[in-house]
Amino acid sequence: MKRLAFVIGLVLLTACYLTQFTVATATRRVESTKFTVRVENISSPEGMTASNGQNFPFALSPGMFVLSDKSAPLFREGKPAHKNGLEMQAEDGDPSGLVASLMAMHHSSNLHGVFNTPVGAMAAGPIRPGNSYEFTVAAAPGMRFFMAQMFGQSNDWFYAPGANGIALFDAKGMPVSGDITDQFYLWDAGTEKDEEIGIGSNQGPRQKGTNTGEDEHGVVHRVKDERWTGRNKEFFRVTITPEGGM
Repeated sequence: MKRLAFVIGLVLLTACYLTQFTVATATRRVESTKFTVRVENISSPEGMTASNGQNFPFALSPGMFVLSDKSAPLFREGKPAHKNGLEMQAEDGDPSGLVASLMAMHHSSNLHGVFNTPVGAMAAGPIRPGNSYEFTVAAAPGMRFFMAQMFGQSNDWFYAPGANGIALFDAKGMPVSGDITDQFYLWDAGTEKDEEIGIGSNQGPRQKGTNTGEDEHGVVHRVKDERWTGRNKEFFRVTITPEGGM
């Protein structure tokens, strides 16, 4: 009997240890890392010149971010813009619709948010040359980072990563750090017909009200105009720094 009791006790002790190990392992797996995201407008203060000789600055609107383990949570390339607020973001620089749609789907409020106030400013607004946004996100390995901002001088162009988002952890589960600017693309939401950049009357800085301009009834696609694509690092810089990172 003593031997049987000893064996039973050993089994129970082992089971308890394995349970604690499993719980501890699971806890480690879901631990999140805080990242600081900084979006800087590094374009020339002199701006750019339109065909009519008018100068205009490069600007980025307030935007939103979302962390997800699924691909393409905000839009799908080659498909019409979802009725999820993307049109508001792309045409008016207003991220509230996208965030509201995520809330309606009961997406965790800890995994999405808005950034709309330039560093040092007292009120929300776009970032012009020399300005920046800064915000924090908390992500666990397996989550990917998505973000959207309007190209302010357009009708419905916006910057965002591709369908797979941006990995915040490497293959070993370690947080990444540094410049992620080249992982953003310039997209056309396909919701409003384009006018010449910087002078169109229905573009953000000049339109008389929100949701103006002729409907395009198109699909979301990458902008092909070489005057604007592939030039991210001339216009803006996006960096991420994990908590405790250099």
